[in-house]
Amino acid sequence: MKTTSPQLTAYEEVKPGFGWIDALVLAVLFGLLWSALHFGKGMLVHFDPSDQLEVDSSPAMIPYYAGRTLLRMWIAFAFSLFFAIGTGYLAAKSRRARALILPALDILQSVPVLGFLSATVAGFMALFPGSLMGVECAAIFAIFTGQVWNMAFGFYHSMVTIPTDMQEAATTYRLTAWQRFRTVELPASAHSLIWNSMMSFGGGWFFVAQSEAISVMNKDLKLPGLGSYMAQAIDQGDHTAALWAVIAMLALILVSDQLVWRPLLAWADKFKIELTESSSPPTSWVYDLLRGSYVFTWLDEKCWQPLGDWLARHRPGTSAAPTPARITRERWTKRVLTGLICGLLIFEALRGLVAAIDALHGAMSWSLFGHIVWLGFLTMLRVLAMTVIATLIWTPVGVWIGSKPHIARFAQPLAQIGASFPVNMTFPLVVGWFVAANVSMNWGSILLIAMGTQWYILFNVIAGAMAIPNDLKEAARMYGLSRWNLWKTLILPAIFPFWVTGACTAAGGAWNASIVAELASWGDVSLKADGLGAYISAVTKSGDTPLIIASIGVMSMFVVLMNKFVWRRLYAFAERRFRLD
Repeated sequence: MKTTSPQLTAYEEVKPGFGWIDALVLAVLFGLLWSALHFGKGMLVHFDPSDQLEVDSSPAMIPYYAGRTLLRMWIAFAFSLFFAIGTGYLAAKSRRARALILPALDILQSVPVLGFLSATVAGFMALFPGSLMGVECAAIFAIFTGQVWNMAFGFYHSMVTIPTDMQEAATTYRLTAWQRFRTVELPASAHSLIWNSMMSFGGGWFFVAQSEAISVMNKDLKLPGLGSYMAQAIDQGDHTAALWAVIAMLALILVSDQLVWRPLLAWADKFKIELTESSSPPTSWVYDLLRGSYVFTWLDEKCWQPLGDWLARHRPGTSAAPTPARITRERWTKRVLTGLICGLLIFEALRGLVAAIDALHGAMSWSLFGHIVWLGFLTMLRVLAMTVIATLIWTPVGVWIGSKPHIARFAQPLAQIGASFPVNMTFPLVVGWFVAANVSMNWGSILLIAMGTQWYILFNVIAGAMAIPNDLKEAARMYGLSRWNLWKTLILPAIFPFWVTGACTAAGGAWNASIVAELASWGDVSLKADGLGAYISAVTKSGDTPLIIASIGVMSMFVVLMNKFVWRRLYAFAERRFRLD
């Protein structure tokens, strides 16, 4: 009888290769590169400040204008992302830096976009004489100022609320600062950073008309773009052109949601701090498509990993432990550099203060200053009313959306449209309704302010609800908590840190939005509220430098006081009581 021994079959690992998905990804990447070069070359054309830039109101020009605007938006967002991560990280890691950074962010987020434009247009134009790049940089910087503050506050708060056990684990494994940031801090902050980025990108759309149609120092500068197209349609009362601009903007928002934000949310879901996986995680067809691509794996294996290994081998100080003398020398070097930078910033601040005092000397009286303060108080009441009303309305809605991923798939694009939609595009309806219903602009402006800034609260509450660990939700269901007890013991404590960030940035953005909301016009119809926003808009357009300085200074004073006595204390309370430890 013949027996046969079992045969062992060897299975060779089949390595993935390039396929049609990779060809599609490469084609899209090359298409994006070509588009950036095509629209970017328009930034380098010759420009004479005495020339008047014309905006073609033909619908055929909308695709080109939309491309120019979208390029400015993404350039500003790239700078905003790096700035937010850098300043947020520094503020979270250093108590001394935090004492300077947070008050500075409080002041800067209150400075209106028109204030930045009036101070930077001339400087950027001097950097690029005879080129449109100067005005382009001023517009990009203005969009940057409409995006960055919310992202910086959100990333800072995510950093300071990382669970203690994760930080202790990183210390136990002796991770370097870069390893800790890459493997612990950035992943833990990814969810909040993406949601705040979505909101900030929408904030850039909100001020795109003011950024591209610049009216400062008695000069009207209109860059080719969707924002200037909107502004011209509003000035002329052209309903058809305004409708085409709205359709183009909605298309860009929906495309950005499908191609950028939804894939990022699906990718960031793996970074949630939870013990059990959610039964309905967010999905994205673009993310699923990219996961099947080999080109990114090839780039990681052939480029990024070798580069990281080379940097690790050649990093100074890895071969031997630093000596005490070297530590002391490095510490003094850092102190000297920090002192020089701080000294330079203080010198520039003092020089600006002296210039402001010189401009105000002889042009400002105590009665006029008191009038500006009174206008600031009226605007502050509107900001507080907007914050309370938006909190009461959007907190339960945000929790409902964030707790149900299948609802978020449909609600997320709608929320982005609402957050991105410029308030001045609603003026044909709002101004007409205010006039027909005899609504005072002093009350109606609260609605216009809320339409532009309430979304900060909604987006942050959604992010907080989505970040609640699934195991805590299951524990709440097991204990059979009633609706009120569920909100009191789980939902409100979990979303409170996110709400603080949203309410703080919404209040800061409301001061900025008051410039648009307190002075509404459509064609020949104009409505004006008594407030600091309308005052700043008027003096900026007339080019009255002393009044611009005084009004922006008063607005900054109100915002700093609110942040010192309200928001900073709420931040500290959230960090102390509601960490996910």
